[in-house]
Amino acid sequence: MKIVGVIGAGQMGVGIAQTAAQTGHSVRLSDISLELAEKGKAGIGKSLARLVAKEKLSEDQAQAILAAITPVGELAAMAEADIIIEAATEREEVKLKIFESTASILAPSAILATNTSSLSITRMSRSAPDQSRFIGMHFFNPVPVMPLVEMIPGLATSDDVIIRTKAFGEKLGKTVVLAQDDPGFVVNRIFVPFINEAIFVLGNGTGSIVDIDAGVKLGLAHPMGPLELADFIGLDTLYEIMMVYLRTTGDSKYRPAPLLQKYVEAGWFGRKSGRGFYDYSGEKPTPTR
Repeated sequence: MKIVGVIGAGQMGVGIAQTAAQTGHSVRLSDISLELAEKGKAGIGKSLARLVAKEKLSEDQAQAILAAITPVGELAAMAEADIIIEAATEREEVKLKIFESTASILAPSAILATNTSSLSITRMSRSAPDQSRFIGMHFFNPVPVMPLVEMIPGLATSDDVIIRTKAFGEKLGKTVVLAQDDPGFVVNRIFVPFINEAIFVLGNGTGSIVDIDAGVKLGLAHPMGPLELADFIGLDTLYEIMMVYLRTTGDSKYRPAPLLQKYVEAGWFGRKSGRGFYDYSGEKPTPTR
């Protein structure tokens, strides 16, 4: 695979685009407008500049990576892509519209992949141009740093597409694990309820934000506390994922913690909104409870 199309120039999309460009691929990065796609590339430029400052990349390497990424405003520019990766928001109705829009531009042998952390691949494949060439690729944030990709075939995904997708993931420098098309797949099915439970513990007054995060980091050897990580992921995203689990399984153990719902209703989404379980307006994050 030489040409990679990425639909969605948000946090995940730009991470995927940067990773693909760093590993020798030509990237077409799109969003709902060319302006947003260009903004996404500018963000990649800032990320690369930090790596140059830390002497992890040379200036020439950074410029070569940037040169491999082309912001585009129309999906038609992805007609030559060997794989198109949708990296839009974790809302099924948004993703389905994107899949439908690729019908006229998806090359005959190209793969259409979705970067989802919870949604059914088989169900969404009904909106894809070819169910046999549709697959899930769950990247982890930040994409250039995290070494894992979950690969999730749908019921109709062909063996050839599974083989080619795994090879592509490995070419990106990732370890690819196979997960079945079950709500949350492997990693998030285990870890998102873990974070939700930490929010229950906070809401019940069992521990403070600082003590919960310190306890998990030191007691379980996690690099980040669950509430710190929740802010990093986005509380709105976590809420949506828990609701998917609840609706799909009907199991009440997946109900979102009431405090999580309150924070989302308040617009306190974490780092991206400047406030979540921590307030990010100062030099250092400070607990909000």
